[in-house]
Amino acid sequence: MLITGGRPLHGRATVQGGKNTALHLYAATQLTDEPVTLTNAPAITDTAVYAAILTLTGTPATFRDGVFRTRPPDEPPDAPAHLVVPDRLGRRTRITPVLAAGLLARAGRVRFPLPGGDAFCHRPIDRHLAAMAAAGAELELDRGQVTAQLAGPLRPFSFDANTSHWGPSLGATVTALLLAARAPGTSTIHHPSVEPEILAVAELLTRCGLDLDWSPGRLLVTGADRLGGAAFAVPPDRTEAATLALAVAATGGTLHLTGFPGFTDGLRAALTAAGLRFTPEHGGTTVTCPDGPQPLHLATGPHPAFPTDVQPQLTAFLTQAPGTSTLTERVFAQRSDHIRPLAALGAALHADGPSITVHGRTPLRAAEVHGTDIRTATALLLAALAAEGTSTLHGLHHLRRGHAGLLSALTTLGARLVLLDPP
Repeated sequence: MLITGGRPLHGRATVQGGKNTALHLYAATQLTDEPVTLTNAPAITDTAVYAAILTLTGTPATFRDGVFRTRPPDEPPDAPAHLVVPDRLGRRTRITPVLAAGLLARAGRVRFPLPGGDAFCHRPIDRHLAAMAAAGAELELDRGQVTAQLAGPLRPFSFDANTSHWGPSLGATVTALLLAARAPGTSTIHHPSVEPEILAVAELLTRCGLDLDWSPGRLLVTGADRLGGAAFAVPPDRTEAATLALAVAATGGTLHLTGFPGFTDGLRAALTAAGLRFTPEHGGTTVTCPDGPQPLHLATGPHPAFPTDVQPQLTAFLTQAPGTSTLTERVFAQRSDHIRPLAALGAALHADGPSITVHGRTPLRAAEVHGTDIRTATALLLAALAAEGTSTLHGLHHLRRGHAGLLSALTTLGARLVLLDPP
């Protein structure tokens, strides 16, 4: 894609349904005994991948016009064809183990590939496997394939979702929740993640009849013999909203996020410290940056801290803030694949272990750059919009995995984008 930067962006945009939230909700639909309808589902490539996986593994799924629908299996859940997450699809997504947990809870055994998706750092699945083992599964790993099989029925279990370095695991919390939802008796998840994605899955399952009891540092799940259906709206994507806000602010523009209720907790605090201002009005949120980008020092972390999925975009934005900023990654072992291509665009920054230092304000210049994952690609897009001249961005397939309408929204705001490789 060609991106001609150096012009302010102004206007209105609508935020898609949350990518990460939707993917975990899709996995949860495997547990229900009645149809589930998810509205505001994002039209991203990952949604198509999940619909295909669910259908092939026994939960017929369709997606059309923002509505993701599933219904219970037509055949017995232990039909052999329903026990395998296809390698060609499972390796295209990061949360294959969560999908597998839903199938294990429903069918009693599953084989699935190690996950794929974004590969900016090593992302182990040991906590997912520990949850499966705690629920009674015997596990075997052979040539990139995991086989999990229950010796008997699911059993209630106790599981700790904490990790040794990165706080509670979002994905492993969902894996444990899906298994516990079908285990007879009450299971305990210690140190559950409380990211918005988790709360959305918990709300859906509660509407379907699951009994959950939250307390500080603990989630009690009383398994259900039967779960009903439900209609549920996927909440807006806070990461996309932040990306749009930072892109507009970096160019000196203004933005109204239609229907977006606003940012909360660490995300709002960090963006405000970086110079953005948020005004609730007209059923949404207006974003301005009256004094321009401001330097800041922060660390990513589990909710309610600043989310890691906005770190690359914020890094790009801070290249336009006068002074020195530091961003420390405390969710993943490292997240710095965006550093080298941002430097190619003229940014003065470097990474030292998990910490990134940005020296601003630096004038950005057009360059040819490659996005290697969703967030790196969006960071480079943001930087190119603030740069003088016309840049070339490769790796649009990553954007399509996470953003359905981001490019069209930016074009409506006044961005000059030319697709050389249209979808």
